[in-house]
Amino acid sequence: MNSAGEPRPVPSTTLFEAVGGEPTFRRLVDRFYAGIATDPLLRPMYPEGDLGPAAERMTLFLMQYWGGPTTYSAQRGHPRLRMRHAPFRIGPAERDAWLRHMRRAVDELALPPETGTALWDYLERSAYFMVNVMEDPAAG
Repeated sequence: MNSAGEPRPVPSTTLFEAVGGEPTFRRLVDRFYAGIATDPLLRPMYPEGDLGPAAERMTLFLMQYWGGPTTYSAQRGHPRLRMRHAPFRIGPAERDAWLRHMRRAVDELALPPETGTALWDYLERSAYFMVNVMEDPAAG
């Protein structure tokens, strides 16, 4: 209660703030793209010779999604994740490879269980949402 006897507002903390802000998201994405750089299935999906621009886009998106600065939308407009990923073949194998690299990156952050779980649940749902090809070409 404050001096007037009114309840104090409960401070709300975004996940962006709870995990340590921009430095944490940069570490996450840097670790993730270190794995992508050597992945024979996923690396060809990134036409740029340098993964830096893709990493920057992902960092800005994740920071905005979790309550940080809105730089992503200011630079690129609405995220439209499915539309932006539609030109790429994303099947179960690509999803699973993406999730392997992201799991490793999330685990290396050593976040408190509650925030780590919230972050991972979102990333996992997003990976499944991006799948746009269901058949396995190796099964032919």
